[in-house]
This record gives sequence, structure tokens and C-alpha cells, in this order.
Amino acid sequence: MGRRLLTFALAAAGTGLFWLLGLPLPFLFGPMSFCLAGALAHAPLKGFGQVSVAARTILGVAVGASITPTVIAELPRMAASIALIPLFIAVIALVGVPFFRKVWGFDGPTAYYAAMPGGLQDMVIFGTEAGASPRVLALVHGTRVLFIVTLAPFILSHFYGAPLTNPIGSPVADLPWYELVIMAAAAFIGWKGGERVGLFGASILGPMIVTATLSLSGVIHFRPPAEAILAAQFFIGCGIGVQFLGVTLRELTRVVAAGVAYVVVLSVLAAGFSGIVSGLGLGDPVAAFLAFAPGGQAEMTVLAIVTGADLGFVITHHLTRIVIVIVGAPILAGLIARRRRD
Repeated sequence: MGRRLLTFALAAAGTGLFWLLGLPLPFLFGPMSFCLAGALAHAPLKGFGQVSVAARTILGVAVGASITPTVIAELPRMAASIALIPLFIAVIALVGVPFFRKVWGFDGPTAYYAAMPGGLQDMVIFGTEAGASPRVLALVHGTRVLFIVTLAPFILSHFYGAPLTNPIGSPVADLPWYELVIMAAAAFIGWKGGERVGLFGASILGPMIVTATLSLSGVIHFRPPAEAILAAQFFIGCGIGVQFLGVTLRELTRVVAAGVAYVVVLSVLAAGFSGIVSGLGLGDPVAAFLAFAPGGQAEMTVLAIVTGADLGFVITHHLTRIVIVIVGAPILAGLIARRRRD
């Protein structure tokens, strides 16, 4: 409890400083920066466990509430750009695996699962089963998310002219109390129900599915209140920073450095595909950038909300990417394990 109190105090201090300095996304970058600094300084920090997982349900509800009949009618328009996702993943594999093997000397399983832009926890679990190093995978994917989340707002504001000031939601006092209750129930039921049936990313996808059903049936008409979205940003920021707790100098100079270099590779590939999508008129430039940015699903959802991007477009592309990576990962894990036995 003491370690979590210290983590909370450090994150709150970061939020306050970023807020006073007028820096972008203080509730995300403040906790992330201060917890990252504390983790690298080997401060006795600790993540918030199920509280952080629960915070992600807020984003699931936010996405689900944004899925309206109008968004469903737009799905055929997204088909062409969604069809590029498998090609995007194939190119990442063809470039990323040799990059980690030849340049950084990773073994085969570790190189593959480090290259794949799936969920951090999923890639660590599947990679470990295939004989990869779980510590290396955690650091590489943690670095990927950290740098993508850090660089994306700068790119959005300076190259796309996208403001990061879009209203994230109405104040809690302005929303009907019964819709708040319904949203809270949808978050909990979707989260726990998703876990029970083995849904990957249950904390986000479960609430999203339940809330989307309620939105399409006209039961709810609002996104979660602004205060809830800010709380989600706070705990996501903490989680990214604390991920680097216990990093050694050797890991910084090899594993984290490899992760940083790979972010550059991924950024070039993502920029190419998002440029194709926007150039062909398949999607708005800002939405296309966020749809192909290989960051975490929760983090890209936050950025889509604060930029006012087409949330349905962004999340549909990320879901497609994650599904393809996760479905393919166990299959490849079995092939790798069989080859190693032979």
C-alpha cells in the first residue's frame, strides 16, 4: 500500500506540474513522465492492479457510446482501408523480425513477438509459451507504447494541425444520473463477462460491445463524463511509466535501445500506410494516422477523443490489427515450438 501511495503521489505531482505549465494532456503525460522517472531511479513504485484495469473500461464505454447507426452505415466505406491491415502486419513482420534478429541479436521467438504490434500482455504470454524472453518482450513493447504515445501528439499538432483540445465529454453534473448508472453497469458487466468467456482485451472490448448495443438501441446518448475520461488517462499514464520499474543499465543500452530504434521503423511504415489511406481518400488524414499508429489500443483511443477524430474509424482498424496478430500468434507459437523440438 505504501508503494502505491508513493506512486499515486508522484503521478499526482506530475499531473499538477503539467497542468500548471499548460502542457498537453496533463492527466496522461504528467503521471507517465513522473512514474517513468521514478521507475528509472528505482523508486519503490507499484502499479494499481485491478484499479488500472477498471479505468480502461471507461474507454471501452466511450468507444461503445460513439458507435451509432451513423457509424454502422459508414462501415462499408472503411472496408478498403481495413483491407490494408493484413498487408501492414505482413510488412511489419518482414521488416521487424530480421531487424531484431540481425541487428540486435534476438533469438527467433523473441524477435517475432517483439516485432508484432499486438497487446503487450498478449505478446508476452504467447511469446513466453514459444520460448521467447518475457522480460525483453515487456520492455520492447513498453518502449513502443511509451514513445508512440509521446510522439503522436507532437506529430498530430505540428504536422496535421490537429488540436488536442477537443472536449472529451460533458461534466458529470450535466449528464442524466440514470445514464451514468447504466454506463457503470455496462462497464462492469462487459468487463467481467468478457473475462468469463475469454475475450481478449476484455476490459475494453467487453464494455465497448455492451455499450454499443445500448447506444444502437437508443438506451444511452452520451459518452462517459469528462472526469471519468481524465481518470482513465491518469491510470494509463501511471501504468506506462511503472512498466519500466527495475530496468538495468544493460537493459537500457540494449533492449530499450532496440525498442526505441524499432519505433522509428514502425513510424516510417505506419506513415506510409496512413499516407496511402488519406491519399486515396479512404479516410481523414488525422483518423488514418491514428488508425495505423502502432500504439496501444487504450492510448490511441484517448488521442482519438482529444483530437475529435473519427473514433469508429480508429478503433475498427486497431481491433482488426489486434485480432489478426493475436489469432496468428498462437498458430505461429506452435510452429516455432514444433520446429525447436525437431
